[in-house]
Amino acid sequence: MSIALMAALTGTMIATAFLSGIFGMAGGMILMGVLLALLSVPEAMTLHAVTQMASNGWRGLLWWRHVRWQPVLFFLAGCLVALIGWSLWRYVPSKPVAFILLGTTPFLARILPHDYKPDPFKFSHGMAYGAICASLMLLTGVSGPLLDQFFLGGGMERRQIIATKAVCQVFSHAAKLVYFGGVVDSISGIELPMFALAIVASMTGTSLARPVLERLTDHQYRRWAGHIITTIAVIYLAQGFWLLMHGAA
Repeated sequence: MSIALMAALTGTMIATAFLSGIFGMAGGMILMGVLLALLSVPEAMTLHAVTQMASNGWRGLLWWRHVRWQPVLFFLAGCLVALIGWSLWRYVPSKPVAFILLGTTPFLARILPHDYKPDPFKFSHGMAYGAICASLMLLTGVSGPLLDQFFLGGGMERRQIIATKAVCQVFSHAAKLVYFGGVVDSISGIELPMFALAIVASMTGTSLARPVLERLTDHQYRRWAGHIITTIAVIYLAQGFWLLMHGAA
């Protein structure tokens, strides 16, 4: 990995961590797309996992007193079930399929009935969403949009959503790191300095986002988050289908 590429990735990680620090989402989707374009799928998934674990872990520490731990435990149980199941198959999606699945993910939450509101404080709901989100994490690298649907229906205010979701994301990205970094491949293709830069960049972008989130209202947070995610999803769907057709041609 050249110095120029490492520098470009570091800048991208700071920017996307800043975006995720404000909305708790979107930044991870953008970074996943960039990494998929530049690296192999296992390398992209592994580096993305390290970056997002650092970003979400630091975000969880910054908002520690707002974390609701019961939903985290329920979610973790579902993640473990999904990791065990997928480890038996060891499936790795191609790049076109990964982009298409990445673009489809935000719309999965929208096909649910409008009046359906999952309860993060129910074990069955947390278990189901944990398993589904972890599965999406292993297939697409992200699960934020569906996880947002899980928390937005639970009556939490924006700081509680950001903090609790961040802790849940640490565990789901850890499952991705174990899966792509150990079960189906090795992390030897990425140099250790890049991992170190990823951690520092993620923590930096997350720290810069905190004062911006403080100034946002709950209404502004929910409105802008939806617009950003939809735009990114459409771009990835188009890119995935283009790669699929180009490859077939």
